[in-house]
Amino acid sequence: MSQASVNASEALTPHNSFEFERSQTIASLGIDVAEYRHRVTGAKHYHIASDNTENVFLVALRTIPEDSSGVAHILEHTSLCGSEKYPVRDPFFMMTRRSLNTFMNAFTSSDWTAYPFASQNSKDFFNLLDVYLDAVFFTRLDELDFAQEGHRIEFEEEGNPDSALVYKGVVFNEMKGAMSSPVSLLWQTLTKHLFPTTTYHHNSGGDPEAIPSLSYDELKAFYRSHYHPSNAIFMSFGDLPAAELQQRFEEQALARFQAQPLNIGVPDEQRYYAPVRVEEAYALEDEDSSAKTHVVLGWLLGNSTDLEQLLEAHLLSRVLLDNSASPLRFALESTELGNAPSPLCGLEDSNREMSFMCGLEGTEPQQADAIEAMVLGVLQQVAEQGVEQSQLEAALHQLELSQREIGGDGYPYGLQLMLGGLGAAIHRGDPVAAINLDPVLESLHEKIKQPNYVQQLVQRLLLDNQHRVRLTLRPDNGLAKRRDQGEADKLAAIKSSLSDEQKQWLLDRAAALKERQNQQDDETVLPRVGLEDVPEQIRIPEGEQNTLSCGERVFYGRGTNGLVYQQLLVELPQLTDEQQQLLPYYTSCMTELGCGELNYQQAQAWQAQVSGGISAYTSVRGAIDDEQQVKGYLTLSGKALLDNVDALAELMATTFNGLRFDEHAKIRELMAQKLARKQQSITGSGHALAMMAASSGYSPAARLAERQQGLESISHLKQLDAKLNETDQLVAFANQLAELHSLLLKAPRHFLVVAEPSKSDACDEALLQHWQAADSAGFASFSLPTTRRKVRQAWGTNTQVNFCARSYATVAVEHEDAAALTVLGDFLRNGFLHRAIREQGGAYGSGASQDSANACFRFFSYRDPRLAETLQDFEASIDWLTQTEHADSRLEEAILGVVSNIDKPGSPAGEAKQAYHSTLFGRTPAQRQAFRARILKVTIEDLKRVAASYLSGQPCSEAVVTEPQQAQQLADQGFELCKI
Repeated sequence: MSQASVNASEALTPHNSFEFERSQTIASLGIDVAEYRHRVTGAKHYHIASDNTENVFLVALRTIPEDSSGVAHILEHTSLCGSEKYPVRDPFFMMTRRSLNTFMNAFTSSDWTAYPFASQNSKDFFNLLDVYLDAVFFTRLDELDFAQEGHRIEFEEEGNPDSALVYKGVVFNEMKGAMSSPVSLLWQTLTKHLFPTTTYHHNSGGDPEAIPSLSYDELKAFYRSHYHPSNAIFMSFGDLPAAELQQRFEEQALARFQAQPLNIGVPDEQRYYAPVRVEEAYALEDEDSSAKTHVVLGWLLGNSTDLEQLLEAHLLSRVLLDNSASPLRFALESTELGNAPSPLCGLEDSNREMSFMCGLEGTEPQQADAIEAMVLGVLQQVAEQGVEQSQLEAALHQLELSQREIGGDGYPYGLQLMLGGLGAAIHRGDPVAAINLDPVLESLHEKIKQPNYVQQLVQRLLLDNQHRVRLTLRPDNGLAKRRDQGEADKLAAIKSSLSDEQKQWLLDRAAALKERQNQQDDETVLPRVGLEDVPEQIRIPEGEQNTLSCGERVFYGRGTNGLVYQQLLVELPQLTDEQQQLLPYYTSCMTELGCGELNYQQAQAWQAQVSGGISAYTSVRGAIDDEQQVKGYLTLSGKALLDNVDALAELMATTFNGLRFDEHAKIRELMAQKLARKQQSITGSGHALAMMAASSGYSPAARLAERQQGLESISHLKQLDAKLNETDQLVAFANQLAELHSLLLKAPRHFLVVAEPSKSDACDEALLQHWQAADSAGFASFSLPTTRRKVRQAWGTNTQVNFCARSYATVAVEHEDAAALTVLGDFLRNGFLHRAIREQGGAYGSGASQDSANACFRFFSYRDPRLAETLQDFEASIDWLTQTEHADSRLEEAILGVVSNIDKPGSPAGEAKQAYHSTLFGRTPAQRQAFRARILKVTIEDLKRVAASYLSGQPCSEAVVTEPQQAQQLADQGFELCKI
């Protein structure tokens, strides 16, 4: 037996409280997966053994709500507010700052709740494990925490029983924000009708109208019935041995439980005998409601735990919808019945039974019949004629590539693997098989060779499937007022029924909650790591530079599991203001239009056959010592299996060099789709958009970002979209894009390649075969005019909650104060903003951060019921800092938070890309190491000094995203009124 086999065997040997059931090596991912069962409670443990030092853990429970009160979601929040062993008010958020975690969170899905975390430090990992296990299995569920996190009624004016009643609560406001998004409402409404009898009929996050119906006793009853090890699934990933983890599970939790006869799960949905057609409404403040209707068709498919059915459904979804060469995607993109394919298009496989959806947005209610007929017509055509065999092979190629790729740039890689298998575990399927899709993919390779295979799939899964729902979701510009009035009437009725004793009880509870929120807990009961546990150096990959005839190339040899990543980087030339505004439209078109002799459908089919997709974007940043001096790059990025390294280079070279702008109808479609996506992003990213607007006056790059990506860009795109309905304007726009492209063709080129270390020569040969150096004579480098101006904006849109931001001018990253300002953001969040804005104010989130790239310090709130009070809290946090004596431990917590974010690992390719792009803008490995070292030396005196220098009494910019009436009120107070 080899040493590697011995090590793997040791890593998988169980603790005596668990029995080993099976293990499987997944060679394509370089992991071993083992399944265990706790001998007493029956709890399952799935361990993914890897040599990865980022260890990941989650415990998940089947949670099956029977209404839309948000009970599972509120329980997720409340369970993290103190436990038996850690009886402090907020152990979860306290641990975020006493830890070197690379990930901490909790999730509520439609039928499960999970508590995951990750860390690269073993001491920190076990600290977090102890806290999480106690929080899940021995939570206190204090009634005041339920009131804070879930919902409560209070008098609008503190201490005044004569004032109106209002609803408060973190989850209540979170879901008000979530359900302000038409797309979220579209999803919830469709699933309500697609699942008439099972748990998916309900809004698991909570409907704001139903959340106040949940009682404290009902919350506790749900906890007792669902949060038991017999209903739990443990998952782990990394290089810690399974037995060591299981010993902790046993000692910290499982030894105190006996088996329970729990069989919590989701039954089969009752099937429709004929399709259902429904029409509902969503709130829209705009007076013009034309072309704002969504029409979506949804089918209920088979069980997601059947891997063959799962992969067949994924294959069919890709064949029909993957790109513009796919028949259904092409029909939805090119039809004049609507503006763009619905964001819901595709397969949803997270529920016990899968669903397939497609449709249009930007249409009218009266077009629903025609849209349904068009979709069914396309499906019938595919069922009769099939598709090209190359499309089937390309769809399967995409599934294979996604199975092989090592992730980790968003969630930790181990968590991605866990979530890939969690659904199967929840529904008592086979999570090991769900992680290892190779055998099913091999089977599909044979199946797609069969005559009429895809035709039969379409016929069986869709055309013959009577469990189909057609949803028409139309705008109603009076709905928001009626809804708000209904809430006000309900609260008024409650108030009129209150006795004096009941009013006093509300006052007493509000006072008790405020006292609890302000209490100083003994945090020493919680475990911690300290600065002594921080590694001295950050791991930054180094690239190998080489000068090729086509341009400078940097190669990073990384363990990419057989994938290659190629990037073309083009230095941005000097551009006019109009051309700068065109850049995001240009990059959106670059990989969607035809190239060379190929039209856009043929080009996208080629992309699917040889790559995992290509994309384009621009990046502009200030210098490390002067944010006013900028440079920028256009990046064309692609990835493929190593066998396709030459084909990927050819694809990218042909795409860039042969890009064509004569497909005017396609350009028109792309702009309509881009506008729809931007508008949908507002309620999910309102805090980021508000910060972008508030910071837009402080540096040239920030100003450009606001024009290209921010709220201002949405207004610009709306105007452009309206103009493009005229043929001459569309042609002129296409010509402008072509002129911009001609400038970029002449700009200097650089290449980044990431692949297995031994593949450097093969990658260079591919570049040399397909690329030539640009003729850059007379090239003028990109620059922007300097800017330092104050912004004060109120943006009105369709939202039930607010997003507030404030920004102050500060310094670039190389300035001696940049490190202290960076730590200051975490210090203010931990010590003041979290309590004042989230706990007491009821916002879903808040914080502060130094943006050294744009030399500004930013405050924000997210899904916030308040507005003026939050802006005041931003100011109050500065006073709190400067007027209070602070413990050194608070400083250490803030530094730990910053360092853990700096040290957070990514995927092998992602880390290489980050290192390279950072270096392009002066953030070399040496510079990043030096900045990290300065972070570790920040003192409390430094924090007070930089706050006094840059924040206290200094001019600031503000931006708020709110509903139109409040925006108008802010305009009356001196804000610039802006409409999205």
